[in-house]
Amino acid sequence: MADMTNKLELIQDVIDKARARGADAADAIFAEGVSLSLARRLGALENLSRAEGSDMGLRVFVGKSQAIVSTSDTAPRALDALVERAVAMARSAPADPFGGIADPAQLATNFPDFDMCDAIEPDSDLLLRWTGEAEDAARAVKGVSNSEGAEAGWGKSAIAVAASNGFARAYERSSFSLSVSVLAGEGTAMERDYDYTTAVHAEDLKSPTEIGRGAGEKAVRRLNPRKVKSGTFPVIFDPRVSRTILGHFSGAINGAAVARGTSFLKDKMDAPVFAKGVQIIDDPHRRRGLRSAAFDDEGVATSRRALIDDGRLTSWLLDLRSARQLGLASTGHASRGVSSPPSPSSHNLYMAAGSQSPAELIGEITSGLYVTELIGFGVNAITGDYSRGAGGFWIENGVIAYPVGEITIAGNLKDMFMQATPADDLEFRYGSDCPTLRIDAMTVAGM
Repeated sequence: MADMTNKLELIQDVIDKARARGADAADAIFAEGVSLSLARRLGALENLSRAEGSDMGLRVFVGKSQAIVSTSDTAPRALDALVERAVAMARSAPADPFGGIADPAQLATNFPDFDMCDAIEPDSDLLLRWTGEAEDAARAVKGVSNSEGAEAGWGKSAIAVAASNGFARAYERSSFSLSVSVLAGEGTAMERDYDYTTAVHAEDLKSPTEIGRGAGEKAVRRLNPRKVKSGTFPVIFDPRVSRTILGHFSGAINGAAVARGTSFLKDKMDAPVFAKGVQIIDDPHRRRGLRSAAFDDEGVATSRRALIDDGRLTSWLLDLRSARQLGLASTGHASRGVSSPPSPSSHNLYMAAGSQSPAELIGEITSGLYVTELIGFGVNAITGDYSRGAGGFWIENGVIAYPVGEITIAGNLKDMFMQATPADDLEFRYGSDCPTLRIDAMTVAGM
């Protein structure tokens, strides 16, 4: 990739030109990326692609009015036109009393190394070997009858951020991924499942054999699902789906939603939201974390936060704009692209592990549901009402008894949060991670 020092100088020059043409403040972001992806099915290569590209976005403020313009053309004439267009648009835009860049005192000054970029650049032969091993391991599982294929990917991006408040910083990050999906059974009785792994460094990926075998075994376990009677039962969420509960929580504490009054948690600051003992952490400083960062996309310093501490809500996720709306300080959660304004977003979010094993959580249930798949999206962010299609396994007398399907689970997130008990099996796999989770009572609709 190109020297990012040059890109910092490029966007700083664009910012200076915007100020010279009448902008009161400006910031810019330059993003450059390269990626390689490969798909294989039934032993044959199906797709191989490589992409490279770069884009730059400029945001300018004239008073409290802002405009954002982006381009992939960094020739001097194109950048001059970009600046003129952005300033002219800002002059015509409506004022936003909460807009603006960070004050110098809010800017990050400490930039630790979180080891976010792997020096390895894989070739197609390596990705082909990974997908081959994963698919072969999945198809070797007894009962697997077909394959939807295996995919592997690698990407590397370089980001430069600068603003007229003096902030200027660049960084690189890499990512690797591997997934496989297979089918078990025959005819109309077939079931599908998958497994995948993703990491910043290649050496942190789960092995292709483990991923393939996991996908195959999951698919076979789902064969011959039954229907269940409707009622109110305890529900266990597998870690693959429990993190969606964490996602609903992070959406509810998003500062933009809170400021608009469109969150069911908008009045819950400092109040119990989860059961006592529950901890939810946002840690942007985890080494090799998928979303680690020393600063956010407005240059504001990030920090580790216990968003839920012993069950109580302690913080919103705030960028500068939502913080000003709420009369608070930014929490360093701004995220943006080259053509969009910043908005709040979590970093490495996770629910801390509990004290009981998944087997112990299951063992306390006479009749209940173990969910491994969620279908559709039926969540009301304003009320917290929750209803989704689900699949998984029925629990009888403390053990997983048989697969089930064609089920809907329903409740309200406020009640679900208060009834949530985390197991001790937390793994950092997705950037938003949650252990196995038990919700004590939900409506289960079956037959």
